Amino acid sequence: MATMPADRSPDSTLALLRAGYRFIGERCDRHGSDAFSTRILLAPTICLRGRPAAMLFYDEERFRRESAMPLRVQRTLTGRGGVQGLDGAEHTDRKAMLMSIMTPTSIAQLGHLFDDEWQARIPAWEATGAVRLYDELGRLLTRVVCAWAGVPLATSQVDRRAVQLHAMIEGPAVVGPRHWRGLLARRRAECWISDLVEQTRVGIHPAPAGSPLRVIAEHRDAHGTLLPRRVAAVELLNLLRPTVAVDRYVVFAALALRDHPGWRQRVHGDDAATEQFVQEVRRYYPFFPMAAARVRRSFDWEGHHFPQGRRVLLDLYGTNHHPALWPEPELFRPERFANRRVDPFELIAQGGGDHTGHRCAGEWITIDLMKRAATHLTSDMRYDVPPQDLRLDLHRMPALPPSGMTLTNIRRV
Repeated sequence: MATMPADRSPDSTLALLRAGYRFIGERCDRHGSDAFSTRILLAPTICLRGRPAAMLFYDEERFRRESAMPLRVQRTLTGRGGVQGLDGAEHTDRKAMLMSIMTPTSIAQLGHLFDDEWQARIPAWEATGAVRLYDELGRLLTRVVCAWAGVPLATSQVDRRAVQLHAMIEGPAVVGPRHWRGLLARRRAECWISDLVEQTRVGIHPAPAGSPLRVIAEHRDAHGTLLPRRVAAVELLNLLRPTVAVDRYVVFAALALRDHPGWRQRVHGDDAATEQFVQEVRRYYPFFPMAAARVRRSFDWEGHHFPQGRRVLLDLYGTNHHPALWPEPELFRPERFANRRVDPFELIAQGGGDHTGHRCAGEWITIDLMKRAATHLTSDMRYDVPPQDLRLDLHRMPALPPSGMTLTNIRRV
């Protein structure tokens, strides 16, 4: 039996917060192994990266999601009682509900709303001396996803809701004010959506047929029972929040176009090149750092022992930068996807495996919106990128250029 390498520190929580996205990968390199043990939040934890590890991690016979996510993450990012923490038949039922929303027609409807909103905003951007793209996209996507989901949103409420959705995304991996803002934002957002779910059920707010709000509000489990209103709110927020989080990917796409200007012309009017570009943005730039599960029952894998109940973290960022999977992983090279099938256990920016499992239900939405955004940035408008702080600090989770990507001299093509 091989011995799994172990961190010597009695607890690595602070080291994880300091190292950020590189925490697992750096230690895997140091140990010469894609698996090692440590302690996070004082609890024994196994950390993994790489394709074989991802295949293992998404084996539902060996791992469960119940109680795997730390409470601080549930209380800010994901919510409690949502699909991310379910297993077995309950997870299958809830995931099927969410995937029923992800039809090509529904995704296209969201995309058309996004296109219309982007085009409508260009005159205002032209009239403004400088635009912080991250802030603009947060508000734009909040308006768009609420309209698509059947969630009424007054113009006066857009900023407030965008701030709340951003705060939930920012809150899990920090201590202090950012985390507290995430807790408060989660509480207020769940109250907002819970009331809306109840209004939909009693007919005060007749949500459109087939809209995410109505699908979730009216969903009944295998026993014919409606979801508790707070859980229904969590699941609807699990559509709103990740869609707004696409603003980070669009900022990364704009950053990639600035750093690799040759791709502006290649993306312009070429769907295959746009697909390659978007997939490389998802691989190269930091999004979700890691995913969590617990060992369902004890087993051995590649000579390593996995005790029942042990928390396991899969390094999403590190797998997307694993040198055994991606030659020259620290170089931005969209052409690597020209003749490459997207493997569900290699490109895992939003989780691995099949979408009926624990891969993100909204991944297709993310890709579609990113492709549309890349088209707008290269075909529909021109702009300047003035000197600013565009460094990506991988110690910060989630990562974002400090300037938020400021654009100036915007003009419609």
